[in-house]
Amino acid sequence: MLTSRRGPEAPGADKLKAELTELGAKVTVAACDVADRAALEALVREVEAEGPPIRSVLHIAGAGVLVPLADTDLAEFADTAEAKVAGAANLDALFDRDTLDSFVLFSSISAVWGSGEHGAYAAANAYLDGLAENRRARGLTATSVVWGIWSPEEGGMAANLAEEQLRGRGIPFMTPRLAIDAFWQVMDGDETVVVVADVDWERFVPVFTSARPSPLIGQVPDVARILAADADTGTDTTGESSSLRDRLADMAPADRQAAVLSLVRSQIATVLGYPGPEAVDAQRAFRELGFDSLSAVDLRNRLGTATGLRFPVTVVFDYPSAEELAGHIGAELFPDATGDTAATGLDPEEAEVRAALTSIPLLRLRESGLLDELLRLAGSHDPATGPVDEEPAESIDDLDVDDLVRMAYDKNDL
Repeated sequence: MLTSRRGPEAPGADKLKAELTELGAKVTVAACDVADRAALEALVREVEAEGPPIRSVLHIAGAGVLVPLADTDLAEFADTAEAKVAGAANLDALFDRDTLDSFVLFSSISAVWGSGEHGAYAAANAYLDGLAENRRARGLTATSVVWGIWSPEEGGMAANLAEEQLRGRGIPFMTPRLAIDAFWQVMDGDETVVVVADVDWERFVPVFTSARPSPLIGQVPDVARILAADADTGTDTTGESSSLRDRLADMAPADRQAAVLSLVRSQIATVLGYPGPEAVDAQRAFRELGFDSLSAVDLRNRLGTATGLRFPVTVVFDYPSAEELAGHIGAELFPDATGDTAATGLDPEEAEVRAALTSIPLLRLRESGLLDELLRLAGSHDPATGPVDEEPAESIDDLDVDDLVRMAYDKNDL
């Protein structure tokens, strides 16, 4: 029994029926929306009244609007949920019995690691994975097959996706024959939720972890190897950093930093397709410039080649503007250029600590829980230095976060 909203009128229905019949199956194609509980229940009763009881159920709904969640209205979200969620819930209710040999749900990798452009679709598929776990907990059979991207030549939702972009993200297309072979392995293994996807880890890991580490995939052997290699940052592996450092060494500090910023802006323009570096606002956040995870990794790789430095995959998110990133690169190239400590009256140890603090992104301080404590310490004073002028404390509410952090870095501001 094959069902869909259009039934025999669905594209390819006649061909599929003929193929299955040739293999010896008795095939009926019916128009039935599985999201319609009453219609589905009536069809199940009719089928089982005319023949043996149903022993296997496969829910293969693939409808969905492939857009970011923020751009999905309630009607579009409901349509996706109806095709995936309501249909699965109805099938679960009608086959809440232990007489089935298999209850199979076709899910998507978007439910496992998320997808910025598949908000509603990812959520609906996550429900399928949860339903499979729930059925198993009730002592019933269930398997959710979490599919990667099928080759569009043979069908699948990838017909709407750009192959080049998918490959760039490390998720190449799967050939149908290989996918079907993997499907039977999943069924033989009697697992509950299994991912079946072709993943190029060398490409996927940098993109997927560009904003933050991911424990989800950290224990995969290939991933662990890639992350371990990536952790070795700051090392000149090409000789380029020495060459760049030599070219910048004789410049005044301000000119040197301007040259690094120009390099960063040039690479940004190349990655994003801007007409030139002058079109890149050095103070504008990378996200506002048009960066996503894929382009962030591209920029990181290009800067690594241009400077000879090795950066973590999170560098574009740790230093989220051209100006901040250029400052970080300058500090990596000239780590001893922390200023004249004698002129500032600071002992070398204090100067080193201050330099270290200024190199830490504000986001890292906040995420680690240190920002509040740092600001609290900045608000205290050493009695030996005498009373603190109360006037600045009265206007602290007028300061923004950047002012507070600068205050924390320089106690003399208090």
